Amino acid sequence: LQQLPILPEWQDAAWLARQGWAGFSEALHCAHKPLSLDAVALDAPHRRRLAYDELLANQLALAVVRGQMKRKSGRRLSGNGLLRKMIIDTLPYALTNAQMRALKDVNADMDAPQRMIRLLQGDVGSGKTVVALLALAQTAEAGAQGALMAPTEILARQHFETLSKLAAHTSIRMALLTGRDKGLARTRILARLASGEIDLLIGTHALFQEGVTFNDLGLAVIDEQHRFGVHQRMTLQNKGAEVDLLVLTATPIPRTLALTVYGDMDVSRIDEKPPGRLPIDTRVMPMERMDEILAGLHRSLATGARAYWVCPLVEESEFVDSSAAQTRFEMMREQFGDQVGLIHGQMKGTDKDAVMAAFKAGEISILVATTVIEVGVDVPEASIMVIEKAERFGLAQLHQLRGRVGRGRAKSTCILLYQDPLGSVAKQRLSTMRETEDGFVIAEADLKLRGAGEMLGTMQSGLPLFRLADLSVHAELLAAARDDAQLILARDPDLTAQRGMALRNLLYLFERDQAIRLLASG
Repeated sequence: LQQLPILPEWQDAAWLARQGWAGFSEALHCAHKPLSLDAVALDAPHRRRLAYDELLANQLALAVVRGQMKRKSGRRLSGNGLLRKMIIDTLPYALTNAQMRALKDVNADMDAPQRMIRLLQGDVGSGKTVVALLALAQTAEAGAQGALMAPTEILARQHFETLSKLAAHTSIRMALLTGRDKGLARTRILARLASGEIDLLIGTHALFQEGVTFNDLGLAVIDEQHRFGVHQRMTLQNKGAEVDLLVLTATPIPRTLALTVYGDMDVSRIDEKPPGRLPIDTRVMPMERMDEILAGLHRSLATGARAYWVCPLVEESEFVDSSAAQTRFEMMREQFGDQVGLIHGQMKGTDKDAVMAAFKAGEISILVATTVIEVGVDVPEASIMVIEKAERFGLAQLHQLRGRVGRGRAKSTCILLYQDPLGSVAKQRLSTMRETEDGFVIAEADLKLRGAGEMLGTMQSGLPLFRLADLSVHAELLAAARDDAQLILARDPDLTAQRGMALRNLLYLFERDQAIRLLASG
């Protein structure tokens, strides 16, 4: 505190007076040397002042990134609609109103001369993939190439299968590229990509490695954005000139958090499920009733059902998780014989694929797994999900896991097994799961139970968390910070005016100086 220099004020004087806030230096002194218990409360005036500083730094940095991306001229990717019509005409179902709205947003962005930077948020099974495929088809109609990047190899292969089927009768040429492709096979794919013989390349982070050269990349689609950093996103976009960006996420995020995580994007929401999806019967049971569940499983398998059995999170170690799964798998083998398969993070990619394929084909009926199946795995025939020691999982994760069933025509069940005694937070979590299937309602409940910091921590591995702001208390300050940031950049886009220069100090203090480097590089 002794070394704190006198810094020019970066906040608007009228706003400070209206809030009754002191200067930055005085607020810091109050925070570090509180004179009373009230002075350390989250809603104490000096704490609100510092929280607002932090939120403004966050929103300003995001707005600078967004401004720079938007400023880079885009291109019009307007097609004649033929490929899209062919795909829509052969879909086995009609698109929902929410999908149509999202498509309209995406089409309008792609038709415009500015770059598209859009997030498509939709619950598990809401049909984001079809919207993405139609956007990629529009890219092909315009004569450019598309890329779809998934966070895991299982998911990349699954996207490749799904999209190949949906576009089988069109002229779209697709290929798959993962870290597993080596030697001649890889060289061939890269040659076809560079010459423009591939319209759509699907893959993992292998897509933005050096040596992967597109002939003319027009649209990059990124699935489950929070598993990739902003840098990876930009690297993929830099594989072409003026590349449009569409990001998909099945992680429902409360509106307040969406501003802090995806403030640099336009957002579309798919908030309805395709017709014909049956509700999932969710039950909460103690581990002591395991025998009943196994007996029920015997009966269900006799009718041809398929089941996932998810093993508990043991600790933050894939290795320990997989050994727990191994133990459960051996126990299940004694009961169900060859009908049981095992999948966990320590297995080789080819082995995982083989087990997944056997489960999909019905050669095995029970898949014992760790959370590697959390995102995107699609086996419509699977109608039972058992999650062991469910109290150890977060709400968002339970919701994702449950979303692996209920994708087919059969009535689906999700059983949450818990170990007594249950803490109050775990109890609330499990009852929320029983009461609703709406991902956005679950996300709001998650925010209340866990707080923003922890929620963002698990979602955004690369995101610096708030140290002073707490969104459960300071949410209205976030909205004000967003408006303020937009106004500041509208008046002074390069932050070179008097207040702009002071705001550069704010960005440095809160470690958001990447925004300043972006401004410097233009």
